Amino acid sequence: MFSWFDTTIDPFAVLALALLLDALLGEPSWLYKRIGHPVVACGRLIGGLDVRFNDERRSAGARRGAGILVVALLVLVHAALGGLLAWLFALTPLDLVLEAVVCALLLAGRSLYDHVARVAHGLEAQGLEGGRREIVHLVGRDPRTLDEAGVARGAIESLAENFSDGVVAPWFWYALFGLPGLLLYKAVNTADSMIGHRNARYRDFGWAAARLDDAMNLAPARLSGALLAAAAWLASWERGAAGWRAMRRDAPRHQSPNAGWPEAAMAGALGLALNGPRSYAGVVSDDAWMGNGREAATSRDVRRALKLYLHAWGLLGLMSLLALWLYR
Repeated sequence: MFSWFDTTIDPFAVLALALLLDALLGEPSWLYKRIGHPVVACGRLIGGLDVRFNDERRSAGARRGAGILVVALLVLVHAALGGLLAWLFALTPLDLVLEAVVCALLLAGRSLYDHVARVAHGLEAQGLEGGRREIVHLVGRDPRTLDEAGVARGAIESLAENFSDGVVAPWFWYALFGLPGLLLYKAVNTADSMIGHRNARYRDFGWAAARLDDAMNLAPARLSGALLAAAAWLASWERGAAGWRAMRRDAPRHQSPNAGWPEAAMAGALGLALNGPRSYAGVVSDDAWMGNGREAATSRDVRRALKLYLHAWGLLGLMSLLALWLYR
């Protein structure tokens, strides 16, 4: 296990406590009102670097080089910040608790559940308009183009993909490299969401952010799919097997090297067809279907997906405890 300094903290003890804190507390709005969300602060830094260095008058090669330098700066700053925090915490008798609190603040397990549950509630309480009003917080598609099945599928797809990006990947990078790894991952993932787009402004400048985010999510995405398939096995051997088959068959056909793994596992386990062609800002993306079930998802399927997500989340907690026991 990598360590930035001599410490007796077991990273899996930190992760087990962090998962529990995230499940119980979610995003403490009272705290963020006072100190701000750490991801928002990272986003402001990235936005400032974008304005300063992404000059559209420069050549494609120069803009790609500037993007590489910006990502290198983000990596150095956040890895150093993580190392500094870990060193400071190690000077106190509460180092395990303090690291767990930081980890919990950077996990998105409870907030993801709450956002997706609001889509299900919106569909149930107010139909299509209620679902559209809530789905806008989860997907980049124009909600006005979505019918009820599209809203439900979008919520389930977001739940699966963000289980990887917002829960499993932070868990994975903390387990490997502690707070430096966690903060580095969150910075890269935030940069990808802000500048890792394939449009004219970011195709070159955001290339490094997108590629590094892809690389850092390779293992977590596949672990996320395996956890979802394993969680389905807890309820039904057939559903678990269907999730595993869909993941192995369909995930490599996804446009993203990573998103298809949890999406396909979720689709197979629920008997749905997810992903597929969709429209972003009027541009149709002819993406492959994940799963070979029905396209007509409903709010009930969103509830089923949330239940599967909770079981997979719980398995991640059990993995933390098992690793803690094995390496004690």
